[in-house]
Amino acid sequence: MAAHRGGPWWRVTRPGAGAGIKVSVLTLYPLSLLLFERQWRNIERIPSSGPAIVVMNHVSVVDPVLMATFLWDTGRVPRFMIKSDLFSKPFVGWVFRTAEQIPVARGSGEARAAVEAAHQALAGGELIAIYPEGTTTRDPSGWPMQARTGIARMALDNPGVPVIPVGHWGLRVRAAGKGADAPRRTRRWGRVRVTASVGEPVPLDDLRAGPITLDVLRRTTRRIMGAVRDEVAAVRGEQPPAEFYVPARNGTGTR
Repeated sequence: MAAHRGGPWWRVTRPGAGAGIKVSVLTLYPLSLLLFERQWRNIERIPSSGPAIVVMNHVSVVDPVLMATFLWDTGRVPRFMIKSDLFSKPFVGWVFRTAEQIPVARGSGEARAAVEAAHQALAGGELIAIYPEGTTTRDPSGWPMQARTGIARMALDNPGVPVIPVGHWGLRVRAAGKGADAPRRTRRWGRVRVTASVGEPVPLDDLRAGPITLDVLRRTTRRIMGAVRDEVAAVRGEQPPAEFYVPARNGTGTR
């Protein structure tokens, strides 16, 4: 059973909960209870107030919805950084806009606007949720893959803001829905068991001490994603791979 820290989930009067948040909570939260057996570990590591950057692995198109309910259970109103294309979709776009989520248009000047919006949100004491991989993992076994360095820049540019790794598992399904990485179903109603684990804030002071070079950005990114991978390993009860999967090297995408 999932842990809760924000009071009854149906109370949508939290500060910062706009119309989109309220609609999402009242519709998607009960659906998540019906479809998933949710297990949250160490949610007390998410600050109950103040700025924070929460970094998560990305295994399925469904997990942003489920991880939004996870963050809601910590008592926070999250602001996700989301692909800008989705903001033009009927209804979904309205939800994202009124929920004050942050649109990210890659490879354009608008990407800088997204970073600035995230900085402003952190300055206002809000919680930013990020998938640094930029897309669902291409790793054949579902482990976190090599991430983009944007998360490093945000972390280094906001000293004093904790960067908190979250690893989750249970939503990965192969095309045939079978195999070792297929979701475990519980006896009650055939729900899928999903577990999320929160790690300690990633130590970054040593990397903030000098100039922000490309090497520092890469080292910071690897340290942050290493912490996320450790949480995934703890949830899966498995030894993680020593190296991150790189799509460009394996013919499954570009970085």
